[in-house]
Amino acid sequence: MFEVSGLDVYYGESYIIRNVSLSLPEKGTLAVMGRNGMGKTTLLKALIGMLPARSGSIRLGGVDLTRLASYARVKAGVAFVPQGRMIFPMLNVQENIMTGLEYSSSKSIPSYIYRFFPVLQEMKGRRGGNLSGGQQQMLAIARALVTDPKVLILDEPTEGIQPSIIKEIARTLNDLKRELGFSILVSEQVLSFAMEVADQFIVLDRGRIVHEEAKESLNIQRVKSFLTV
Repeated sequence: MFEVSGLDVYYGESYIIRNVSLSLPEKGTLAVMGRNGMGKTTLLKALIGMLPARSGSIRLGGVDLTRLASYARVKAGVAFVPQGRMIFPMLNVQENIMTGLEYSSSKSIPSYIYRFFPVLQEMKGRRGGNLSGGQQQMLAIARALVTDPKVLILDEPTEGIQPSIIKEIARTLNDLKRELGFSILVSEQVLSFAMEVADQFIVLDRGRIVHEEAKESLNIQRVKSFLTV
């Protein structure tokens, strides 16, 4: 359903993502694992169009997204939750969510948003900058979901969040995926979170895929060896 083939991405003249290919089935979840500096964020930014691909292709449901601008990829069905959340601190919760409606067919916040994230309904008049890290992450996910994506991409969603909230976000993502039918691609260093949400795993090392495996047969110790310094 979502397919990346032979992707090469550069920062200036630095060759960062090297011949990466991956595929994500409908309603599947793929975790991109790896240490800091191994290319995870660069890969995700290239998938959403924030960085150009030097070569290779990105396709969603047979549609070639490779040369499309970010907003066009959102309209095509790709949503992005960036590292660090990047919510608007001076806008309230409701206003933050509504910024995601610009490229949505709906012009109002879907009811399921507050059903899955009741804390956002309780705090919809509160400024985004006054929320906790976990609440901001929920807000960033809600903002992405109102675009009605086929693929939800999340970059390091557990960063700076306490363990109990990490578990809650994992449960909510799984429930949302089951109900709404989208796929998830998530970059992550916390293996326990990835194990909760993903059914496929790849490991990036210096911009290359060095390991890929399904959850059923996952060699946890092997993956951990790639995550340690």
